[in-house]
Amino acid sequence: MQMPYAGGFEKSVEQTVALEKAGLDIVYVAEAYSYDAVSAMGFLAARTSTVEIAAGILPIYTRTPTLIGMTAAGIDHVSNGRCILGLGASGPQVIEGFHGVEYNAPLGRTREIIEICRKLWAREEKLTYDGKYYKLPLPADQGTGLGKPLKLINHPKRNRIPIQIASLGPKNIALTAELAEGWLPIFYMPERAKLAFGDALDAGYAKRDPELGPMDVVAGGLLAVGDDVKSVLDFARPSMALYVGGMGAKGQNFYNALIRRYGYEAEAEKIQELYLAGHKEEAAAAIPTELLELTNLVGPEGYVKERIAAYKEAGVTVLNVTPFADDQVALIEKVKGWLA
Repeated sequence: MQMPYAGGFEKSVEQTVALEKAGLDIVYVAEAYSYDAVSAMGFLAARTSTVEIAAGILPIYTRTPTLIGMTAAGIDHVSNGRCILGLGASGPQVIEGFHGVEYNAPLGRTREIIEICRKLWAREEKLTYDGKYYKLPLPADQGTGLGKPLKLINHPKRNRIPIQIASLGPKNIALTAELAEGWLPIFYMPERAKLAFGDALDAGYAKRDPELGPMDVVAGGLLAVGDDVKSVLDFARPSMALYVGGMGAKGQNFYNALIRRYGYEAEAEKIQELYLAGHKEEAAAAIPTELLELTNLVGPEGYVKERIAAYKEAGVTVLNVTPFADDQVALIEKVKGWLA
């Protein structure tokens, strides 16, 4: 699950520690345009002992490839081998608006960053790289000419830290299936996953190195169990409206395109029009209830068990949930029991 944020940072850490004892396997730490994720990941490493600590996600444009690799190695060191490097392209609004960096070539940059990180961690030779977007050392005609190949001073805890990629576009999904240990889709609908993602995943798997092993698919949604919990779905409306309606411009919104691929073309158009016009509440209300039901796990116990089975049948290997309950620990314990 994502690191819980209600009640302040210290309370969130305490809740994560309690959830770890309940059986939580992975905690994801978001970054977006809030505090950096790495600080919190390091703090969690000191306060936990078994839960894997994942960046969820580090935008690829905000750090050099070498620093991304160094950071993952550092978190892996202080956590005793519990780091997961979550990467994603974010979007032009954040990258160009908040960071002042040009948003270009997300596919090519992601590929080269992964290759550089793995070369850094392997530490088999001094780090050199001659890519289209990154060159190590920097060529003499692009700088002082004083750069020289270096090797990471420390021996990493692991020479292969798992990389998970948040991707939605077909080409990016194919790249993920080719290169990454895990995939972080959003608004995952098991019943239409093959329709939305199947061709892209197959294209990537066809190029995948067998030594990588199977790719984890990390998906889920809001989790609430009970006979009278359907109203919990409404809590997903503002977030989905933000992504589908406001995360990007018309014609360049990855989340809107996903909902269209699910078959909700007219609804996606309406949500975006309303949101971009400033009618955020109306945009949230325009999200079909069926879409919310099929991208979350909310309902009576038998129904939620059926939803979990549907996710597994669709190829999900790691259930990623946001538990909605007064006692999140008890809910996680219950679901862990079902999965066992």
